[in-house]
Amino acid sequence: MRIATLAASAFAAILLAMPAAAVTVEARVSPEFQRKLDDDIGVRETRVLTDALTNKVRSIFVSRGIHAQRVVVTIEDAKPNRPTFEQVSSKPGLDGMRSISLGGARVTGVAYDAAGKEIGTLDYGWYESDLSNTVGSTTWTDARTAFDRFSRRFADKLS
Repeated sequence: MRIATLAASAFAAILLAMPAAAVTVEARVSPEFQRKLDDDIGVRETRVLTDALTNKVRSIFVSRGIHAQRVVVTIEDAKPNRPTFEQVSSKPGLDGMRSISLGGARVTGVAYDAAGKEIGTLDYGWYESDLSNTVGSTTWTDARTAFDRFSRRFADKLS
């Protein structure tokens, strides 16, 4: 009996020590935001933003052991802190280094379990409100902050 109890305890410890299964994260942009990318921000920024969001959600979910099989996140809006390459190219008055603005993003997400059942949703947006906080910012600093906050809140909600 002692051996069975010891074996069961060891097995439970192994399961608790194992990291959560890798979560599949699919990032999209809304049609409205895609128009902004096409018309002003620049299409090449799509990949920059979706990769940043995908990596952040995956990282937070795995580190917290969230048992979601698949997460679909959509960037509804994002504003850069500094002009993008496309904006600097099309608007000569902008300076890639000295022009700064308030940035941020709005993201929605849906998480699914292994059976494909929806286990949670979140709609979150954050935009910087004080220009003095953006002095040392890169192009997407505030959007990345919004992605981080979104990921943490979504993980908290699913815990």
